Amino acid sequence: MLTAAQIRLDSNVPHIKIEAVGRTLKTDSSERVIPLVGISLEAFRQFPSGFPRYADNPGLSDTINKYLRENKLLETDKHSLYSLRHSFEDRMLAAGIDERIRMDLMGHQIKRERYGAGADLDHLQRVVQKIAL
Repeated sequence: MLTAAQIRLDSNVPHIKIEAVGRTLKTDSSERVIPLVGISLEAFRQFPSGFPRYADNPGLSDTINKYLRENKLLETDKHSLYSLRHSFEDRMLAAGIDERIRMDLMGHQIKRERYGAGADLDHLQRVVQKIAL
């Protein structure tokens, strides 16, 4: 669940912070910041508190997938809400974004020792802006 406190529109770089708030994350690498650009930034400007109505809703994916299907927002019948993550990864790969940055943004574990803090938020914003919709 994404809380209003995790949506940081007043920051120099608007972003969301994925962290364990009222839940457990799958892995340590799941905790991350994601800069908001393009339509994601516009969506959160319209809904600055996020979507508390759907908090702790185990059927949220089904609800969203139904909405996407009914409004013909899926490319094919095989696409789903989860396809957005695949699309994000594919667009980053096509843009030549560094693997470490892609893994950090996706919350994937790195199979080797993690050195340094990774890219700062300003750098992440510039990188993600390249693939913004």
